Amino acid sequence: QLQLVESGGGLVQPGGSLRLSCAASGFTLEYFNIGWFRQAPGKEREGVSCISSFGTRTNYADSVKGRFTISRDNAKNTVYLQMNSLKPEDTAVYYCARPRAMFGQCVNPIQDSDYDYWGQGTQVTVSS
Repeated sequence: QLQLVESGGGLVQPGGSLRLSCAASGFTLEYFNIGWFRQAPGKEREGVSCISSFGTRTNYADSVKGRFTISRDNAKNTVYLQMNSLKPEDTAVYYCARPRAMFGQCVNPIQDSDYDYWGQGTQVTVSS
């Protein structure tokens, strides 16, 4: 059974760091793009970052470029989102997602319509 499970969210002060994990099961992770998205209360879901199958390409939203880093460990079937220099405006529920097709490219803009399978999300709150 295909499953994506996010973890690593929490409460952090501005300027702090968190590392989110997206653990995949039921499929071979390295064959698929994985995207990270976030949704703040009252706002539309926003594409944050993506990594292509085999990790050859990454993309980031302008709002997180230089602060967030996406990576993957195929042996652990897990994708990570390292978030540094966090700001209050990064507060949101963060989701990872996978498209239906294998071997796609991670393109900008990172659009949720390109992804078909979603995790349940993990809450990130940046506040002093």
